Amino acid sequence: MRKTILTVAIALLFMVAGVRAESSNNLYTLSESVIMVKPGELSSFCKAILKGDLETVKRLIELGEDVNQKSLGKTPAIFAARYNKVEILELLIANGADLKIKCDNGYNAKKHAELSNATEALEVINASLKKK
Repeated sequence: MRKTILTVAIALLFMVAGVRAESSNNLYTLSESVIMVKPGELSSFCKAILKGDLETVKRLIELGEDVNQKSLGKTPAIFAARYNKVEILELLIANGADLKIKCDNGYNAKKHAELSNATEALEVINASLKKK
C-alpha cells in the first residue's frame, strides 16, 4: 500500500512540474511579442502637445520646430487631433501643418479625430479642409 501511495505521489509531482514548466513557456512566448517603445522616441514637441501645453508649443514653433515632422509615426497635428487639443491644432494649422499627411498606419488627422471621438478637433479639421 505504501508503494502505491508513494508511486502516485511521485507521478502527481511530475505532472504538476510539467504543467508549471509548460505555462512558464507560454508566458515567455507572450512577452516576446510585446513591442517596447523607448521613452526618448517621442519628440519633446509632441510631448508638449499631448500635455496640452500651448505656450511650449508656441515657443518651439518660434524656435523653428517642423510642424509636419513625424514622431512615433504620427505628425503633431495627428497627436493634437487624436487627443482633442483644439487650440494647439488651430496653432499648428496656422503655422502650416498639413492635415493630409498620413501616419505610419495610413490614417490622417481627420481619421484619428473620428476614431478618437474628438468632435471639437474634427470640426476644426473639417473647417480647415473646406478653406483649402
